[in-house]
Amino acid sequence: MIDLSTKNIGVIIQARMGSTRLPGKVLKTVSPNSNITLLEYMVNRVNKSKLIDRVVVATSTNKIDDPVSDLVKGRLFNTKVFRGSENDVLSRFYECAMDNNFDIIVRLTADCPFIDPDVIDKCIISHVESGADYTSNTCPPSESLYPDGSDIEVFGFNTLATTNSYAATKESREHVTFFMWKNSKMFKTKLIKDLDEDLSSFRYTIDYPEDLEVFRLIYTELERKGIFGHTADIVSELKDNKSIRDLNSFHFAGEGWEKYNE
Repeated sequence: MIDLSTKNIGVIIQARMGSTRLPGKVLKTVSPNSNITLLEYMVNRVNKSKLIDRVVVATSTNKIDDPVSDLVKGRLFNTKVFRGSENDVLSRFYECAMDNNFDIIVRLTADCPFIDPDVIDKCIISHVESGADYTSNTCPPSESLYPDGSDIEVFGFNTLATTNSYAATKESREHVTFFMWKNSKMFKTKLIKDLDEDLSSFRYTIDYPEDLEVFRLIYTELERKGIFGHTADIVSELKDNKSIRDLNSFHFAGEGWEKYNE
């Protein structure tokens, strides 16, 4: 059994209001009749992790993101907020990790509200046991077995600091971990592929209005059944309800990244 008692393990959730595909999505509600936002719902799920020490929502200093900061300060009392550069998200993560003295960072994005705390813990344990610099269950997307929307990335502070020093392109500054998992000669990377079947065709990330519709339909079913909704439960809902799955089935993991994969 590994000992993580000496490690400060932090989750940094990347969140902003300025999405071009679904503006303000992080503060959309889990259902039309609820006042619980997607960000709150996600943070509450993350806090079910047994291994993390602190959750921080990292947003930008732009005025448009004031509502994100206000929500965290006003309604998520066990969560901190950090504000940094809007476009240089890598520097935002580095400064946030520095500010919180994190030894191990779990990077999550706020468009994955169905994140599974059990998988977070699995990724952390695998990362430490393997001695990897960077661990993920979904990167690179072309090799992932996990659903789109279950994305977890784990890396040490030294890996983040090195990346912040060397990553120079616009895309590597914006996407934080591109430089890590695209530089296997510099970093030891690990992709977790522990599932019995390939679930990568299932999608419950939230980028588009139809994704939000899928989320709300699944959320309603989970609430009706009174279950938390781990990865297998959510996939089961999609398997059993093809009409829900078809709503956003024309989107795919890594969509919009094609120009970076040359």
